[in-house]
Amino acid sequence: MPDLTIFQWLLGAMSAWLVGVAKTGIPGLGILIVPLMALAFGGRLSVGTLLPMLIFADCFAVAWYRQHTQWSRLWGLFPWVALGIGLGALALWQLGEQNGRDYLNPLIGALVLSMLGFNMLRKRLGERFEPHTALSKGFTGTLAGFATTASNAAGPVMAVYLSAQKLPKEQFVGTNAWFFFLLNVSKVPIFVLLTVLNPQKPLFTAQGLLFNLLIAPVILLGVWNGRWMLKSIPQRWFDVWVLILAALASVQLLFQ
Repeated sequence: MPDLTIFQWLLGAMSAWLVGVAKTGIPGLGILIVPLMALAFGGRLSVGTLLPMLIFADCFAVAWYRQHTQWSRLWGLFPWVALGIGLGALALWQLGEQNGRDYLNPLIGALVLSMLGFNMLRKRLGERFEPHTALSKGFTGTLAGFATTASNAAGPVMAVYLSAQKLPKEQFVGTNAWFFFLLNVSKVPIFVLLTVLNPQKPLFTAQGLLFNLLIAPVILLGVWNGRWMLKSIPQRWFDVWVLILAALASVQLLFQ
């Protein structure tokens, strides 16, 4: 069993449950996991410890909502996501947590708040600000790739983008599920390489992988709870809470 304190186990269990709920029910909750895991394991180590948890929950979300996936909303993002992943890996290598402070999260928070402001402007000015242009997809894809690689914090980026697409909640979750499943799987070899190149500051550890195995039942509970929540929440409230949680998460990242 990993040599963790009771406090770390409690934070880890809360994070695991939130991972499950966020993947299958309320996507905006996912960003709350980032500070909880950082508090439990430290900023850099939490990024690698969290990744297998996310992939495990992604599998259920993809299996349950795959028929609702709107691939047309994603194809234009993927080339830019690859660019963002490369930039995020470079930032994780060069920056990350230094002297007890993470310089990446405030940057991500500021960019997502800018996206939220853009979304509000879109609602006021209509079609001129619809998020279907190559520029908007390039910005979203690059930011999502950067944020997910640097700190597993791309949730609010996609929340704003998909909310602007006006998708029904099942299509929102299904499209979000495939996007993050592909992203998270693609990050595994990158994290392995960064761990090998910098073993003094690993992303993957034996303790972290063992923690993932032991905490898996809590993630299972979360995915079932999330599926029930999605069925119970009216579409109007789903749309509102996605944006509220994205805004709160961005402020938290900005001032962390």
